[in-house]
Amino acid sequence: MSTHNTTETPPEAPGVKLVAGRAELTVLPDNGCRIGSLRIDGTEILRQGAKYGSFPMVPWCGRTALGQFRNGGERHQLPVNSPPHAIHGTGRNTAWRTVRKDASSAAFTYDLADPWPYPGRVTQLVELAEDSVTLTMSVEATEDSFPAQAGWHPWFLRNLGGEDARIDFAPDWQEERGDDHLPTGRRIDPLPGPWDDCFGMSDGVDVTLTWPGQLELKVTSRSEWVVVYDEQQEAICVEPQSGPPNGVNTLPRLVTPIDPLEISTTWTWRTLS
Repeated sequence: MSTHNTTETPPEAPGVKLVAGRAELTVLPDNGCRIGSLRIDGTEILRQGAKYGSFPMVPWCGRTALGQFRNGGERHQLPVNSPPHAIHGTGRNTAWRTVRKDASSAAFTYDLADPWPYPGRVTQLVELAEDSVTLTMSVEATEDSFPAQAGWHPWFLRNLGGEDARIDFAPDWQEERGDDHLPTGRRIDPLPGPWDDCFGMSDGVDVTLTWPGQLELKVTSRSEWVVVYDEQQEAICVEPQSGPPNGVNTLPRLVTPIDPLEISTTWTWRTLS
């Protein structure tokens, strides 16, 4: 008479987990392919919650004015999810597919669909090392060409149990922000924070967060645009992106079937304790 093990296998925790040395990262493909957790030496550095972590902004970044953009002679209306504007793209609200995974890296993809008016494909590659994570995103047009943007919106915890984080960067300019929270088109000398503002860094994004006595983390990208948002007490956002807010209108980057949009960012850290 055979016997059966009646113990149920516990359900696997949601997300795709990557490990490299003492760094552990979890991607949540069903929740906008956001990084839901990044633990360094056991310390979580991202704000927790379904809307937080670090999410990809695609196929546009930040606010798009009144949710409208043009592609040649065609005008398109996007959902106004941050009235009166459309904000942060559709990728963060979409389930992505996991197409490749090993112990320390994974690739994900989703197909652009309504409410975005053009077919295409977005891919995100996450590569974890012992002292860094590199994120790479591409936007491909599968039929007609269209303007697009891509970037990331990480919510770094302001406090890791010690002193609040200090932010250091030296932008070449700041995009003047109008009353509608959109860039006016004027470049001004950088102003002191707190910020919900876009900055230009001609040699590429280079921003350092330092939690005194605990951790230093540097956000870099070959892109020259970064939004810094530190108006909330819980977190500091450092958002490298391929263009300024409303850039699908003011600085369109045309994605064609033979010329995808590609952007990457690397977060590098070292412990200070």
